[in-house]
Amino acid sequence: MAAENNRGLKLGINGLGRIGKLTVWHHVGRKFFDEIVVNIGREAGTSLSDIAHYLERDSSYGNLRRYLYGHKADPVISDVDEASGSMTVDGMPLKVLRISRNPIDINWQAHGVKVVVDTTGQFLDPAMPSDHPKGSVRGHLDCGSHKVIVSAPFKLKDRGSDLAGTIPDDAVTTVMGINTNDYDPKRHRIISNASCTTTCLAHMIKPLLNYFGPKKILTASMATVHAATGSQEVLDRLPKTGTSDLRKNRSIMNNIILTTTGAAKALRLVIPEMEQIGFIAESVRVPISTGSLIILVMDLQEEMTAEPVNRELINDIYRQAAADDPHKYLHYTEKQNVSGDIIGIPNAAAIIEGHETHTRTAEISIDLEKIPGMEKVVLSASNLGILRIPVTQAVIYGWYDNELGSYVHMLGDRTVSVAEHL
Repeated sequence: MAAENNRGLKLGINGLGRIGKLTVWHHVGRKFFDEIVVNIGREAGTSLSDIAHYLERDSSYGNLRRYLYGHKADPVISDVDEASGSMTVDGMPLKVLRISRNPIDINWQAHGVKVVVDTTGQFLDPAMPSDHPKGSVRGHLDCGSHKVIVSAPFKLKDRGSDLAGTIPDDAVTTVMGINTNDYDPKRHRIISNASCTTTCLAHMIKPLLNYFGPKKILTASMATVHAATGSQEVLDRLPKTGTSDLRKNRSIMNNIILTTTGAAKALRLVIPEMEQIGFIAESVRVPISTGSLIILVMDLQEEMTAEPVNRELINDIYRQAAADDPHKYLHYTEKQNVSGDIIGIPNAAAIIEGHETHTRTAEISIDLEKIPGMEKVVLSASNLGILRIPVTQAVIYGWYDNELGSYVHMLGDRTVSVAEHL
């Protein structure tokens, strides 16, 4: 990856799980920041060398040096110093903090960190006070960071709350290329980068909304066929006290597992027009390590005077949107892919598989007498009993690498854009 101009900035990363580790990879390659400070808040392995070993290798993406420079590359991690907790990764200083897990105790200020990416998935409520005993994302701000980017959707403690109505004024949810400019550097200090699924879904829906408008889209639904995540079990396990979803304790290696997704709720935060459209989102986990798929189904009202909605039109919309995308977040292909083919493709928020786009147009019949509130005088005057409306159902497939290729690259772009406006 080409280096970018920087201003001596240091990046803080809280957590070194899947997204944390791959965020290190991304920024080591990108070279926007001069130094990376990673907080894991505990000892790991027997020494810092074990953490370096973990950073250098990945079961899904191979070796860090090959990711950066190809199969002939030399090792890129050196100068591992247990006493200082530091190492050099491809020429970039990296420091590992192993003391505090509560954000308020990390002391980013002492390390000169102004921008933090929290990848733990634990601190998702931007309304929670910084001194909460279980920790809060605001703790990062109290201990020196100026901005925090959260690598997950916000989740309020009161699960019944309307996210859009209760998120604090200094917090915002963005998806790069969709509502990038909703982030106000003067006002927002906590930024949610949404989720991998919301990111892909937003880039799939936005071109259709731009073309048809929300009034022509009658309903929409999606199902994500999603790779396994670290929250799932390798082997069946006895549920914890109070667990209601027993499927979460079943082996992801041996099962297709039905689960839930918050993509529909988060989507309304980044595309407000979705409030006008009935939308359902579902998720299925499958036993692969990365590479996921969204199946989007939309019902569109036909207009007899307009161009008919068919497969060719839908594909043309995506083909043109991909060509016009200045950041190339949206990809369009007519190749026949499998999930392994899309792993690692950089900045690909969504890869539309045009080969599998399908449409079907039919008339739906509506009995006007059964519509609540329909006045009988109106029915008599119109002399209509049954109304027939032409509707086209479109099915679109969109791939996304839910880890490095799609989400982490988009997270990296958001992080750099925040740092540029400090």
